[in-house]
Amino acid sequence: MLRLDEDVYKALEKWAADEFRSVNGQIEWLIDAALKKAGRKAAPKPGAKGKKDEA
Repeated sequence: MLRLDEDVYKALEKWAADEFRSVNGQIEWLIDAALKKAGRKAAPKPGAKGKKDEA
């Protein structure tokens, strides 16, 4: 369970819909982008299977 301010959730919900994602998918995408930007997520190994970045 995640507790968010109602206005924050509504903004996140709209953003997710604009990018054809679920709210959960949008949160995952945001966290993934933040981890990459902070240098805390290693680049995928060549030939590794996994999700591709979405829009």
